[in-house]
Amino acid sequence: MDHILHLRCLLCGKEHRPEDVAYVCPDHGVEGVLDVVYDYDLIRRRVTPESVRDGAGMWRFRGLLPVETETPVPPLLVGDTPLVDAPRLAAAAGVARVWVKDEGRQPTASLKDRASAMAVAKAAERGVETITTASTGNAAAALAGMCAASAVRAVIFVPASAPPAKLAQLHAFGAAVVLVEGSYDQAVLLSMEAAARRGWYNRNTGFNPYMTEGKKTVVYEICEALGWQAPDVIAVGVGDGSIIGGLHKGLRDLLALGWIDRMPRLVGVQAEGSAFLADAWRFGEDVVTKPAIVASTVADSIAAGLPRDRVKAMAAVRDTGGVFVTVSDGEILAAIPAVARGCGVFGEPAAAASWAGLVAAVQSGAVGHGDRVVIMNTGSGLKDVAAASRGAEAAGTTAVRVRPDGRDLDEALDRLEMGAR
Repeated sequence: MDHILHLRCLLCGKEHRPEDVAYVCPDHGVEGVLDVVYDYDLIRRRVTPESVRDGAGMWRFRGLLPVETETPVPPLLVGDTPLVDAPRLAAAAGVARVWVKDEGRQPTASLKDRASAMAVAKAAERGVETITTASTGNAAAALAGMCAASAVRAVIFVPASAPPAKLAQLHAFGAAVVLVEGSYDQAVLLSMEAAARRGWYNRNTGFNPYMTEGKKTVVYEICEALGWQAPDVIAVGVGDGSIIGGLHKGLRDLLALGWIDRMPRLVGVQAEGSAFLADAWRFGEDVVTKPAIVASTVADSIAAGLPRDRVKAMAAVRDTGGVFVTVSDGEILAAIPAVARGCGVFGEPAAAASWAGLVAAVQSGAVGHGDRVVIMNTGSGLKDVAAASRGAEAAGTTAVRVRPDGRDLDEALDRLEMGAR
């Protein structure tokens, strides 16, 4: 991997050779998050916007990723998800354009497939046959699916409160599941301990620097779909901060390579009950020393009392001139049918939060009426059908019953018509 210069600690700036460190800067323990630093001059000579059209999925960007040329990758198609033009959402928000990047179309129905595919590849490079992570559901399902496709063992630590649909995916893929009678943050600590004790490959974000590199590929696809013209704004739900950190890293890559000519503003959307980063941004707090909060939100995928990738997430917003906004659980639930009816994309609560956050950012003046905006649908609504049903019910969804002989059909249809008004 001669296109990698080094791994740089985001706390002290110390540089490490990839072969010298496993995950984090040894001077700072688990807090020593590393960033992969590339030789962009070398990459620019090897890779062009035209050359990445060859192949399919995220691995067509291999020349921009921290993997060897011969490294085996999961055989599932990860990436190349649609960017949906949503003019009705743009009109509703009061902005020039809105597109929805629909990561619900991934193999396990969330953006986390990108990081998990990278985890399987990196584990293969190290010759490790068991991979572990902690997750509220999506990262777990993604790792379970990628491991199943590659005949690798997955051990998943999940809060026992995770939605049943997400747990069902884990069992279907044959992962070994450890249900933690506690919070997500407690599940993370247990998985980290297990990885250290057993020598398993550790996929946890905010610890493994290569997970950012998998997630960043989504923004390559966004800019490519827009003719390498970056949008003005990208809005995304934020919990651990790993996705917004990945967006920022991908945009930094493209800007350094000259494939885009400006940096979009990143809008990080947090639930009011899980607003560690939004509060830190608002009050100018140090996210390294800020104590954990008690997180509670209907959007389980963005519930994090102590965001693991908080350093990268804060840099993503500050360095791009973006903002953090908070939205209520009610606004998140209402956003599910709003996006689904506005463009046909069905998102889980954490995904729909991006729309609720965009509306809030426009109302505050942080996003302007002339802006071109991408909102991230980070996971399918089928991940949490109960929450989607609550959102649809609150939006006034109605159903009517009819007898099988159809005698009351007209009456029922009239009631439907009245309910639609």
